[in-house]
This record gives sequence, C-alpha cells and structure tokens, in this order.
Amino acid sequence: MSNPHNARQQQFIDIIETNRPLISRICFMYAQDDDHFNDLYQEVLINLWQGIEHFEGRSKVSTWIYRTCINTCISCHRRSRRHTDGRNSLDAILELPADDTNTPAQLKQMYDMIAMLNDFDKGLIMMWLDELSYDEISAITGLNRNNVASRLRRIKLKLIRQANS
Repeated sequence: MSNPHNARQQQFIDIIETNRPLISRICFMYAQDDDHFNDLYQEVLINLWQGIEHFEGRSKVSTWIYRTCINTCISCHRRSRRHTDGRNSLDAILELPADDTNTPAQLKQMYDMIAMLNDFDKGLIMMWLDELSYDEISAITGLNRNNVASRLRRIKLKLIRQANS
C-alpha cells in the first residue's frame, strides 16, 4: 500500500529537480545578495510545497512555478522593503547556464539592466527571455494577451535605451 505523503513528496522532489534552473533565475533577479537569494529560494520552496496538493494540472507545471515564484518574490520584497541602490549583486549570474552565445560580460550587463526594472516588469521580461508565449505569460500574470504584448514592447524599448546610453 503506497503512502500518499511519500508520493506527494516524490512528486515535489521531481518537480524541484526538473525546474531548479527556472526557480533559481527568478529568485536571483529579485535577490539583493546571496543571503537574500537563499531566503527567497527557501520561501519559494515552502510555497511550492504548500501549493502542490492544490495543483490540478490544468496548466503546465512551469506556469504554476512561474506564478508561485514571482508572487513569492514580489511578496517578500514588499514585506522586507530591503533596498540597496536598486541593483542586485549579480556576480553569481555567470554561474547560471546561458542558452546563447553572448559573452559573460554582455549577459551581466543585460541582467544588471533587468535588475533595475520594477518587480512586475522583471517577471515579464524573464518569462519572455525564457521563451514563454504571450498566452503563457498572460495565464501566469492575469494580464490579457494584448497587455502582455504592449508591456513587453515598452520594457524592451526601455532596455534598449538603457543599453544605448
């Protein structure tokens, strides 16, 4: 006879192992230092654990993880109100695998610029960089597809202006 708690625990472990890079990227973009990253990561894991029994599979697991991670990070940020100069310490970003041919310096510059965005815009651009469709981003954020498209366009223009200044 199988134990439902053990099955739930194994499901959780499998989901976390499969999605660890995604969870890390999102937490990293909201973290102000290594300790804050670890706190956010743990908070996200707690919320994922608490929410797994309510996840019914009507959306993709990654959609549920995005929503949980971003909501957790934004809530923690609002609670802590720990502000530095508005930038994250991004030294550890170079340890994350890059999917493209950008040099580490270019990646660091891009992540530095993204780190200066407001919390919601950070989440939107991270989802876009992870190649989620507008429909998937819409499902995660609750914005309609057209709002997702216009906000992303404005964010991209803002980042281009930052890069050119």
